[in-house]
Parts: sequence; structure tokens; C-alpha cells
Amino acid sequence: MNYIDDDLLQYSDWRGQPFLREEVAQFLTYYCKAPAPLDPENVVVLNGCSSVFSALAMVLCDPGEAFLVPTPTYSGFVFSTHLYAKVDLVPVNLESQVSDANTHPFQLTVDKLEQALFNAKLEGKKVRGLVLINPQNPLGHIYSQDSLMEYLEFAKKYSLHVIIDEIYMLSVFDESVTFRSVLSMESLPDPNKTHMIWGTSKDFGISGFRFGTLYTHNKEVALAMSSFGYLHGISGITQYKLHRLLQDREWIDNVYLPTNRSRLQEAHKFITNELKSSKIPFLSHGSGLYIWINLRKYLDPCTFEDELLLHRRFLDKKLILSCGKTFMCKEPGWFRLVFAATPLLLKHAMQRFYTVLVEQEQDWVVKQLEDAINQEVEDLPASDASQSYSRGVILTSGLEGCCSDLGL
Repeated sequence: MNYIDDDLLQYSDWRGQPFLREEVAQFLTYYCKAPAPLDPENVVVLNGCSSVFSALAMVLCDPGEAFLVPTPTYSGFVFSTHLYAKVDLVPVNLESQVSDANTHPFQLTVDKLEQALFNAKLEGKKVRGLVLINPQNPLGHIYSQDSLMEYLEFAKKYSLHVIIDEIYMLSVFDESVTFRSVLSMESLPDPNKTHMIWGTSKDFGISGFRFGTLYTHNKEVALAMSSFGYLHGISGITQYKLHRLLQDREWIDNVYLPTNRSRLQEAHKFITNELKSSKIPFLSHGSGLYIWINLRKYLDPCTFEDELLLHRRFLDKKLILSCGKTFMCKEPGWFRLVFAATPLLLKHAMQRFYTVLVEQEQDWVVKQLEDAINQEVEDLPASDASQSYSRGVILTSGLEGCCSDLGL
């Protein structure tokens, strides 16, 4: 991997070096279980999946047009679509509550897609596509092949492009869960409007390599995307290293993936056991590097303002738990907890996590006591209240007096 040829130091094909695109096509054919070999001419390589997504938004849309996106969703989409393309995101709001219409929390249905598209048209927005993440971020949910086909049929019905981000496809660690890539589907409803994104930042933990790839059956889209390599290309040396990495299937299959999945399983088990013992609700579907947790009981009132305050409280303890509003979640109180870390680091992190929640509860108790005291004073007749103050009567909570008993 440390080999450097003179050719690697020159300008390369804007779509990516031919040897890397060929390897990416073979890699995706193998790991996505494509029914037929994928074409290297349909591969575009840029410096990261965000660059791919941003460029794709410019290719598929005019400024002011929009994509449908089920929420909660990855927050980077908002930045990527607005930075260059000025493309809007129309949220398809999903609910946590289970009902007849929702057999599981945050379930995406065609009815919800239809309603969001209808509302967007009423607002005068031109929707050009649907954006999906599979496995989903931040929920960790994996779309079944039947559900995925329904979403693709919906998109074809309204002549929408479908962008599917599969950046966590090799980070499915629950053996009972089956992931099916869109590239594995033998008959796509509209192949020319189906575009898949993948990169090595998550599955291989090498985000600093800045590698993202697009696979599209639409050669016009691939050609248009290739021009962005002028601004968002990858160095030849990095492309060579990536080529060698993706080529080593024996190491990936027999060493890397089993080890990575085992570590994710161990970390996931530790975190979920901790959350269960603390009676903190969470969603987890055996994929991704994160868990979607519900901290609504620690918010009073349960608002996005209080959610942000709790987020900042975590930051004060050197913990980053992204709050739900960042993911365009319509319900306050949800946070994404990333667990992909070493056991020792996770142990220290959870100690800080509990410290924040204890402080949050203590402040809540103090606030309730102060509110109750203030209410009692307000309810006193004016003469009694003035007499109390004139006699130097001071009401304080137990915590203000350093009392260890919360009831005093």
C-alpha cells in the first residue's frame, strides 16, 4: 500500500482512477450481491459521500427544488443540499408511537410519502427525488426488500429519483438481521432514476481517507457527476491505497469484518444493558454505530429548548450526544448515542452520562420546590405576605441548605 508510482502523482480521471473504479465495481458486486457484474463506467469516485450527495443534488435539481426525506435523518443532508445546490429538504415526519398505522416506531409508509409529496405541491415546491438511508441513520432500522420495493414503486409513479445512502451496509452486526442492498434487486422499477452511495468512512473507520462513491445505472448522470472530480477528486496515492484495501477480500472476509462485528456486538451489549438497567427507552436494530435513545423523562417541559440545554449539559462533561432536532425529528427528547468505542472508553462515558442525568434531576427537583414556594407566597393574602417578609421569614429548599435528603 506504500507503493508510489509516478502516474499516481499526476492529474487523474475526474471520475476516479480507472483501477479504483474497476475495483469499486467488483467490490460492490460482491458485497451488495448484485445479480450481474456492475459496470465501472457507472462508478464515480469523489472525496467523501457528502461531496457525492451534494454534487448529485446539483445534477438532479435546479435551485429551489426539493427532495423528500424521512425524518429523523442524517443532519449532514441539510448542509450538503444547501451549500451548492440550494435544494430544499421536505421532511416526511415519522412518529415514535405504535398504532394501527405504525406497527413499529418511526415507520415509513407509502401513505406518509404520498401525504408529504401532496403537502409540498400545495406549498408550490417541485419535488425531484426521495432520499433514503439504509441502514437508517439515526434509527438503525433496515428496510426490508418488500418495503424498499414499495418506496421505489412510489418514486416511479411520480417520476422521482431515488438516492439510497448505504454507508453502513457492512456494519450490520446482528446475525438475525438481513440487509439487502438496492443493487441486489434484480428488477428495479426505474433503474435510470435509482442511485446508490457508499463509502469507507463508517464501515472501515477511515473517514480521513475522504472516499465516497456513486453507483448509478444512468450514464448521463455518471458523466455529469464526473465533472465534480475537478473540485472534489481524491489524490492518486489515496486512490491506490483504497484500491489495495478493497482488493483484499480474504482479509476483509476472514479478519476485518468478523472482528469489527464482534466488537460492535460487545459494545452494543454493554450499552443496551446499561440503558435497560436505567430504564431508558431506546431503539436498536442491530446495525450502525449508534442507538436512538429517549430522554424525554429528563426534560421538563419537554421542548426542543430543553432538549438543547440537556445536549449542552452533556457537552460540559465532554460527551457528544446529538439531539433529535439535529436530525429533523419532530418529537423533542430523542438523542443519538454512538457506541462504537473501546470498552474502557464506554465505561467512562457512561459514568459521565449518568452524572449528567443525576444533575438534571436534581435541578428539576430544586426548580419544582422553588416554583411551589413561590406559588405559596403568591397565594398568601397581601398583608400576610408582607408580614412574613417584614419578620424576616426566608423559605429555602433543602438543596440550597446543603441538605442530603431531597424531601426536606
